[in-house]
Amino acid sequence: MSIPRQIWPESFERLYVANGHWQGETFGRMLDRLEADFGERLALVAGEARWSYAELARRARVAAEGFAGLGLAPGERVLVQLPNRAEFLVAVFGLFYAGLVPVYALPAHRETEVLHLAAKSGARAYVIADRHDGFDYLPLARKVLAEVPGVAHVIVAGAAAEFTAFDGLGDQGLTAPVPRNPREVAFLQISGGSTGLPKLIPRTHDDYLYSVRASAEICGLNAESVYLCALPAAHNFPMSSPGYLGVLHVGGTVVMSPNPQPEVAFRLIAEHGVTITGLVPPLALLWMQAAPRSKHDLSSLQVLGVGGAKFIPEAAARVRPTLGCTLQQVFGMAEGLVNYTRLDDPEDIIINTQGRPISPDDEVLVLDDDGNPVPEGEPGNLYTRGPYTIRGYHEEPSANARSFTPDGFYRTGDVVRRLPGGYLEVRGRAGDHINRAGEKISAEEVEDHLIAHEGVFDAAVVALPDKFLGEKTCAFVVRAEGEVQSKDLKAFVRDRGIAEFKVPDQIVFVPAFETTAVGKVSRKALRAALKDTYLNKGDAA
Repeated sequence: MSIPRQIWPESFERLYVANGHWQGETFGRMLDRLEADFGERLALVAGEARWSYAELARRARVAAEGFAGLGLAPGERVLVQLPNRAEFLVAVFGLFYAGLVPVYALPAHRETEVLHLAAKSGARAYVIADRHDGFDYLPLARKVLAEVPGVAHVIVAGAAAEFTAFDGLGDQGLTAPVPRNPREVAFLQISGGSTGLPKLIPRTHDDYLYSVRASAEICGLNAESVYLCALPAAHNFPMSSPGYLGVLHVGGTVVMSPNPQPEVAFRLIAEHGVTITGLVPPLALLWMQAAPRSKHDLSSLQVLGVGGAKFIPEAAARVRPTLGCTLQQVFGMAEGLVNYTRLDDPEDIIINTQGRPISPDDEVLVLDDDGNPVPEGEPGNLYTRGPYTIRGYHEEPSANARSFTPDGFYRTGDVVRRLPGGYLEVRGRAGDHINRAGEKISAEEVEDHLIAHEGVFDAAVVALPDKFLGEKTCAFVVRAEGEVQSKDLKAFVRDRGIAEFKVPDQIVFVPAFETTAVGKVSRKALRAALKDTYLNKGDAA
């Protein structure tokens, strides 16, 4: 298993250093800086935990000692699947301090995704909660140990059974971070999985901490900022846009919400004086629906960032009058490029665009299908490169050939319009990528699961517009022998151990799929034809 790397050409490295983007700080050194600068200020609120920066640092160093004591060597990967609780930040900063590389899995991931991520990353250990949201992670951990040879340790926050207890890691703590080159990979994030299972995105200390610093400045963060982490903390959006890392960077307070539902989040906003948070569009709609009836005082909330999917202007326009705060649209990707509307932008820019890039050294191209630039204001395919946009996925040669140009531009798969001032308006996706409430779903992956059922001859999965989710999944299915029903297929797919958000929302049974003249199915054309022919006309469930 090769060591994850992320390499920019030397000329670009020199440029990014000269322009002050890459400053040579590692996450381990960041933890030392946070303790030195902010000491007894309140860093984290999570359940019963109320920890200062000094206490967070102390616990992270103890965890780092524990990870090292298990025999984990600097540079090795550790799969982290923790919900929004205090142990999440202790674990990841502990891993950074020990020179280890976190691999972020979502709490919603199940057997299929977790086994893939553990094997693909070459993980040596797996950090989990015992239970979350009604799911018991211990049987999943046993399966990982049995099926992924490299995984030697399971560390559990909670009742650990036969595994290592997170609370039992370490004693005195490491006194200094294990040295790391800031150009080395700090952690592995997951891609949206536009084809098949998620790809691994290597992010370096230098590139990612630049995006954190720049985001904190653009979003107006300071030591009085209180950030509610409402989305799963392993997502790129709540991590750094500006996220909990942005708020910690400036000495503010992070409040962990166990879930983003209004009845939970509103109480935390009122209790802790939350000033900023981030949501995907469906949750923003839900909050706006619930706010007029809430008994909680939301007046501390100054900024609501909305990203992860297109926020329609009609909904965007309701944020300020309904929630009493400024909307900040966020459009980005774990691969790199992040765009923000600025807090002092005119209202029409905030409502109708998804912002402009973080960096003056973000390069953005909007091209037609033949690779030619389109006029400003015309839709085209978004390509980008810059000081925090990756140059390649981990061990994905075919995906890298598809996703990156020879001169290092990332083909994002997004269709956008570039407007005056460099602002972007997102128009949709160019490929078979479904964006369901901010979770990216590969149509191909879900089709493969459906076709595995003996009662299915073929299947095609498409995105349908949904006023609440943004997009939902609709599976068109050609039956084989028998009369398999929608409920049977949904249960079958769910039982194959994939994340719940990938189970089709709707299933439409059709007699056959049209094929090309040579008998092959163009999946892209097929999906488009099925939507045209059967939308709102089929036997839907």
